[in-house]
Amino acid sequence: MSLFKARDWWSTILGEKEEFDQGCLCVADVDNSGSGQDKIIVGSYNGYLRIFNPHPVKPGDEVQPEDLLLEVQLREPILQVEVGKFVSGTEGLHLAVLHCRKLCVYAVSGTQGNVEHGNQYQIKLMYEHNLQRTACNMTYGPFGGVKGRDLICIQSMDGMLMLFEQESYAFGRFLPGFLLPGPLAYSSRTDSFITVSSCQQVESYKYQVLAFATDADERHDTEQRKLSSGKRLVVDWVLNIGEQALDICVVSFNQGASSVFVLGERNFFCLKDNGQIRFMKKLDYSPSCFIPYCSVREGTINTLIANHNKILNVYQDIALKWASQLPCIPVSVKVANFQDLKGVIVTLSDDGHLQCSYLGTDPSLFQAPKVDSREINYEEMNAEMKELQKIIREATKTQDILPESEKQRDVTVTAEVSPDLDEESQATDSEVKAGAVPSLTVKITIQSRVAAQKPCLAVCVQAPLAVTCDQFVFNDLEPDSSETVVLSVFLKENCSPPELEGTCMVSYNIPTELNPEGIPRVSQCSFSLPLKLVCFPAQPSKAANHKLTIDTNKPPISFVTIFPDFVDPSEGDQANALGFQFLTGSKTTLLASKTSQRYRIQSDQLEDLWLVTKELIHRLQEHFKKQNCKDFSCTFSGSIPLQEYFELIDRHFELRLNAEKYQELLSERAVQFRAIERRLLTRFKDKTPAPLQHLDTLLEGTFREVIALADAAEENQANMFQAFAKLKSATHLVIMLISLWQKLSTDQVAILEATFLPLAEDTQELGWEETVDAAVSYLLRTCLSKSSKEQALTLSSQLSMPKDTSRLKKNITLFCDRLAKGGRLSLSTDSATQPAAVMPGGCATIPESDLEERTFIPGSTAVFASHGQTTKQKSKPGTCSKPKRLTARAYSELGLLQLFLFFPCLMMGCKEIYESFYRTSESSFAKVCLRMQQRKQKATNSDDNPQEKFLSDARCIYNAAVPIHFTL
Repeated sequence: MSLFKARDWWSTILGEKEEFDQGCLCVADVDNSGSGQDKIIVGSYNGYLRIFNPHPVKPGDEVQPEDLLLEVQLREPILQVEVGKFVSGTEGLHLAVLHCRKLCVYAVSGTQGNVEHGNQYQIKLMYEHNLQRTACNMTYGPFGGVKGRDLICIQSMDGMLMLFEQESYAFGRFLPGFLLPGPLAYSSRTDSFITVSSCQQVESYKYQVLAFATDADERHDTEQRKLSSGKRLVVDWVLNIGEQALDICVVSFNQGASSVFVLGERNFFCLKDNGQIRFMKKLDYSPSCFIPYCSVREGTINTLIANHNKILNVYQDIALKWASQLPCIPVSVKVANFQDLKGVIVTLSDDGHLQCSYLGTDPSLFQAPKVDSREINYEEMNAEMKELQKIIREATKTQDILPESEKQRDVTVTAEVSPDLDEESQATDSEVKAGAVPSLTVKITIQSRVAAQKPCLAVCVQAPLAVTCDQFVFNDLEPDSSETVVLSVFLKENCSPPELEGTCMVSYNIPTELNPEGIPRVSQCSFSLPLKLVCFPAQPSKAANHKLTIDTNKPPISFVTIFPDFVDPSEGDQANALGFQFLTGSKTTLLASKTSQRYRIQSDQLEDLWLVTKELIHRLQEHFKKQNCKDFSCTFSGSIPLQEYFELIDRHFELRLNAEKYQELLSERAVQFRAIERRLLTRFKDKTPAPLQHLDTLLEGTFREVIALADAAEENQANMFQAFAKLKSATHLVIMLISLWQKLSTDQVAILEATFLPLAEDTQELGWEETVDAAVSYLLRTCLSKSSKEQALTLSSQLSMPKDTSRLKKNITLFCDRLAKGGRLSLSTDSATQPAAVMPGGCATIPESDLEERTFIPGSTAVFASHGQTTKQKSKPGTCSKPKRLTARAYSELGLLQLFLFFPCLMMGCKEIYESFYRTSESSFAKVCLRMQQRKQKATNSDDNPQEKFLSDARCIYNAAVPIHFTL
């Protein structure tokens, strides 16, 4: 943002709902007063022509009636206004007005009145030209080097340059390769027209070349008449700028050279006469208009560039000299001289805000009063300081984030879910294969205590659920008013939803004195949907592939009591089995034990257990809460179904890989299709017919392959969506089982959910696998780490799709294993090493790294296992030297585990270590270590290859030490 604002000298608003553009503003002494004072000429698309002569009494005054010299409504929209010597026989200035199909030249004159407001101005039509083509813009100048008069060149929408020698039409020429019109300017020094084509190239055409080229009216008949006269229109020079141009301006402030300024969408160019770049400036904003003007420093040019951020930047060549804030976004900017004030900046916006401003600041007339010198009373200052500190402490004690006025929200939103399903289903475009898809009505009420502007309601439910309408826009809410909407929720996709919850969010603006447009605010609420929206009662099944058992500390409750909407009341209290038939076709059975305090949930699909398990625990908690029973709890003592969970992960990851393959194949076929198209187009453009060589057949076959691949990719995308929904359901189930198994707190469950459910939607750029892997790895290296070494490891900052899921599955299993050993979830990175306390149940322990993998030696049934950490000690001087580093062959023959077990002893070679091992471990282990030391010394002193002898001795010692179970 600029430091200073543009100082308003004079401003006005033109008309009502009129539109203006770049060519609608011009400043010149149009009435030929001879005073050197410019007038402002403005034309609008509504056909109004206005001429102003601003002269405020003091800067910032409102516009005076005498400031408007002339206001005329023409019959057609005004595209551009220019002032020049357009009438033959006189060198006076005249006004040229460009319409869509007409060019008019007027003479502006004034008559002196007898009173102050008696001056009268009128325009007189000198001549006009009716255009055969729709005009776009125009430029003027002394074409061909004429003296004392200006000619006019008009560019049409179809690329024709029409040149007029004042009252007569000269000729017309079509620009080669034209597609869309661009800005047009004339350079008097080189006598050439400069424009920017749709190819994003700056092109220059000589006037002489245009004059002697083939006439545009004869262009289509050239080959038929075989005219010998006329030349081909050839461009003088071309410069590729790589972007579309907004405006072109040619300036020449000295006799030496002229410069061509081109304002692009993101760059600002200054070119020489021959098209070479003098300099360029890359802009970090979106410009709207510009104007070069003379600089006080010789050899430089100043430029005003306005942008869409309402900032006016002043550049000296490429150096930014000043920046000021404007009240609106200008579409045209000029520099004019008024009365005794030179260099006034005139800006015009697209809605008619005309302003004359200048840069700088107003002088401040305020003078600080003199301060009476007095002695400082330190006692009063200390008392005042203590009082202020007391106020600060009381203000910081409160835990409320919002101030007192925000405790009661200005706008509240509530959602009321109907307890019964809709009698007539409102489901539309549902892909569920069931006969009738039920729907449920949700009533949402918005209440406002204050005036709220632009309230908008958004209702969101996670797929595969859908709502009949998810966006609502209301009129402004009055104080103490309310709005109510009713919508229906139903199952749209053919898979079970992972969550039966929805969110309502209202966005609105609260107006204030300083901000009448309003401060944006948001209010939201959540609502839960019943289970019967996605399933209905069915006969329970005895056999199932997946079973879970939930233990409680209370006797089992009859299903008639906790599931009255799924159990027939006629069954009484004897109903201990309940079946749930999902709309997608799968079935889940709920069983209550008659002799123990257990409930069993079973189904053929793992993901279908989630909703029923969640509903069971929720209804049990609500039942005992109503009975004021506070010690009710649920536990899970079985094993976490990780293998079944990993199968869902592999299925989802396989579909992601397929999506990448389809994308690559589609890209290859698209490239092939475009290449065949180019070859066919070349054949069709050739004047001499040539055989297609089966290119049409190849094009048709490639097109069919593209369509088939697109259909396969779309089907794979639908399958991946269903797989992700199943994976989310299974993830919710695993999180619940872990929380019941480890009795996690609410904060720890929140950490689990943030770790395993980080994404609401799955994409190819950021998938579930890599995100969860990074989160689990972070927990394993922080709160669940076993040593400071693991905490020191750094994780990769980039997330990319992995090659497979082996690392992810290993980290998840290791995560569960460390929780089983007593690890506790925490976001603090300063947690110490967790104690090894094994919990009952859970999942089987797996190796935590390659060093803990169990290695079986052929010919032996013993196993080495590592259960601790190695202690580092420094070797003393005089100990044996370290052996040479082993080769790759040594690693392959001896094995990584064997090297890790025996190599620290050889590397350190300290007797103190051996003695400590001898005192703390079995005597056989100490003898093995000593024998290892002796073998190593012999290998070091021998002239033979020490590595070979070391390996052979290590194998013997390893086989001898296999029956020993030790701890490093």
